[in-house]
Amino acid sequence: MAKLEQIINENFEQLLRRIEDGIQGGSVSASLEDESDFRSGDARCSVRVFERYSYAGNNRVSLSVTLFQSGDGPIHLSAITSGGSQAMFFKINTWGEEAFLDKLRELL
Repeated sequence: MAKLEQIINENFEQLLRRIEDGIQGGSVSASLEDESDFRSGDARCSVRVFERYSYAGNNRVSLSVTLFQSGDGPIHLSAITSGGSQAMFFKINTWGEEAFLDKLRELL
């Protein structure tokens, strides 16, 4: 697993669209698997789960991205990858997970 957490001062909708478009456009095998959006008062949260094939790891990896904002405050981003291991009992070969997260870092 690889993780990225960041606080971003930007328009929520523009950031979300840039992430969606950039991840899906950054790899021929990348897809948006599911999404969830909700609000409570002046707070909002969006969750996106992407998946792609990793040539380096010869497997599929997922990337979950969560954006949270309260009012007009900064956006809290949490992104976690998973699925890049090839071993049964311990993690080896997690290059695909890091590469997927690197694509998100480029977009930010």
